[in-house]
Order: sequence, then C-alpha cells, then structure tokens
Amino acid sequence: MLNIADELHAWCRAARPFALATVVQVSGSAPLPVGTSLAVDGEGNAVGSVSGGCVEAAVYELCRHTLEADGPTAVRERFGYSDEDAFAVGLTCGGELDILIQRINPTTEPHLTTALAAVAADRPAAVARVVDGPPELLGRTLSVLGDDDTHHGTLGGDERQDRTAAARTRALLRVGRTARTARTDLPATPNAPDTTAPCPDNLTLLVHTHAPPPRLLIFGAVDFTAALSRAGRFLGYRVTVCDARPVFATPARFPDADEVVTDWPHRYLAATEVDARTAICVLTHDAKFDVPLLRLALGLPVGYVGAMGSRRTHARRLELLREAGVPDDQLTLLHSPIGLDLGAHTPEETAISITAEIIAHTHQAPARPLTHTTGPIHRLAPTPEELHPIPQPT
Repeated sequence: MLNIADELHAWCRAARPFALATVVQVSGSAPLPVGTSLAVDGEGNAVGSVSGGCVEAAVYELCRHTLEADGPTAVRERFGYSDEDAFAVGLTCGGELDILIQRINPTTEPHLTTALAAVAADRPAAVARVVDGPPELLGRTLSVLGDDDTHHGTLGGDERQDRTAAARTRALLRVGRTARTARTDLPATPNAPDTTAPCPDNLTLLVHTHAPPPRLLIFGAVDFTAALSRAGRFLGYRVTVCDARPVFATPARFPDADEVVTDWPHRYLAATEVDARTAICVLTHDAKFDVPLLRLALGLPVGYVGAMGSRRTHARRLELLREAGVPDDQLTLLHSPIGLDLGAHTPEETAISITAEIIAHTHQAPARPLTHTTGPIHRLAPTPEELHPIPQPT
C-alpha cells in the first residue's frame, strides 16, 4: 500500500472511504511484489496496480463491489495460471496472486492517516495488516513510526499480542523490508506473561515498510568511484564518497554522489550511521587506508563489505588484517576481490560487476544465468531473520 502513499494520504485527509487491493502472496512468476496495492474510491477513481495489467479490470470490479456492499469488509481472492485456459484467468506469466481486498474508512482508523503522512514526508513508518486468520480479523492494522516506541491501532487481539506484532514490525522497519510474517513466529516482548507460548490466533501479517534509502559508502576517490557512484544512485542508494586526500575528494569529480567527504576513511566510518542495508566498498587498495577501515567495517552490522585489489593484494590484505586482530569469522564476510566475474574491464563494467554482487548478496541469490536455472524467476526474498537474526528481548 505504501507504493501509493501520497494518494492514499490525500484520501484519508479528506475522510474519503476507499477499497484497497493488495498483493499478499505470490507463487511462481508474477509482475509485481508482495505489498503492492491498487485503491479505488467511491467515485471510481483508481490509483496503483497489482499485476501490471494482467488482472487489473477484475480487481477493480472487486474493489467497487467491496466498497459498495454491506458484506465483509475484507476478502481474499486468488488469481492463477491454468494450462488449459491461461488467458481466461489473466496471469499468462504463469504465476498466482493472492489479493486482499478491504474497505477502509479513514475516520475509524486514524493511525493510517498518520503513517501515510510520515511516508509522504519520507520519514520511516510501517503498517502491519492481518492477511490470513479469522475472517473477523482479516484486514486489521496497526502501525509504528520510526521515531516512536509505541504502536497505533490494533489487530483485534489483546494488548500483549499487539505489542508482540509491533516488535516484529519494528524489526522489519529497521531493515527496510516489506514481508509476510506469521504471528506464531513473532519474538517475545518484555514484561509479558508466558512469552514463550505461541500466539493462539495463528495470524499471518503483511508488514508494509517505508525507510530512508540504503547507504552506499565508497572509500577511495579513484576512477572506478565515479562509475560506482552513478550505478549506486541508479539503484536507489544514498551515495557517499570518502577519501583522505582533498585534491581528489571533490564534488566536481563525483557529481552522482550525494556527499563527498574529506576524512580518513576509518575515522569517518566510526562517526557515521550505518545499518543492515548499508553497503561498504573499499576501492583504495592502499594498506594504510584499507586495514584500519576494514578492521572497523567487518565488525559493524552492515549488509555488505567489499574491497578492490588483485588476488595478491587480497592475500596480503588478509595477512595484515589478521595481524591487526581481525578474527577469521569476520574475514569470511569480506568480498574481495570485489564484484562478480563478468569479464569487466572498464570502470563502468566494473561498477556493474560490483553492484551485481551487492544485489546477489542482499537477496542471497546464486548469481547464475537464468537459462541455467529452473523454477520461478522472481525468488522469495530472505526474511530479515535469515539475513540478520533478531536478538530476543530480555
């Protein structure tokens, strides 16, 4: 739903009821990911999409019916592929979509207006919605804001269960991931009785998240940096270039970077904010910069750390890092020589090689040609717990 946050926020501010159709589960190939929404208001105006065109007309009619009918406020429908009549069902790409269609009255769920306002202002926010469970709870929502330790709204259970759901919602917001999660898998919450017991409602939530862009930190003001900055910006990263040499670290040399910093790399990294989505690329291949920087970077909870250099440079770098006290389990996190083997030669080709490795690592994908693979093209994204286990509160 956050893909159309601006429009929904305007409708909520005007207290305009609408029907919201959201992709809540995908099987096989499908054109749009889980969490994508289409909305229809009482006048028939539509915003967003759930299939890129395949089943839009059918979903639109379901939205109109749900908005006008006196029946359930939320229903689930499946659109799938049939070998016998693929075109009739609509999804000729071969996938199946589960779509939740619900009627929303902004006056009864004011927390949605607040969450959508945060997203429209590019502030972090997340909305959790029941997408599988008892019919009377289907579509219930709660929200959390990035700067708020409390939650708003309710999923219809008791307060302990809402706090538990809010904890998982915050965890997903921290890594900027929209994902499904079963309520029985949610982490325990502090000061709650019987925190080890599964929640009895056995609900499945879809958590929509909006977080600031992930960071790409490039250390070393070299020729490859300009191309990597351009590629990183294209992928939606907030790009920072850092180098200790002021004659090289200038905005004019790196116009695609959001900021260019003149500082010793390890000192800048120690003072800046990083998170589980941050990618760090060390392009200096100079030991006096690399060793203190990588010693720090490999101990941080970031998503990716890569370093440029030949295999000989890499071997020597590992020796120096071990001498500096970096344990072997951290050294295994280092992607070096950086990038995938694409046969790259130019700075632009090398930038594609590096960003391709970052994408593959982020999604835990094997980076093999699709012609050599089987199964769905669009892989299920790893859960935040698989990428970065969440410590249990004590």
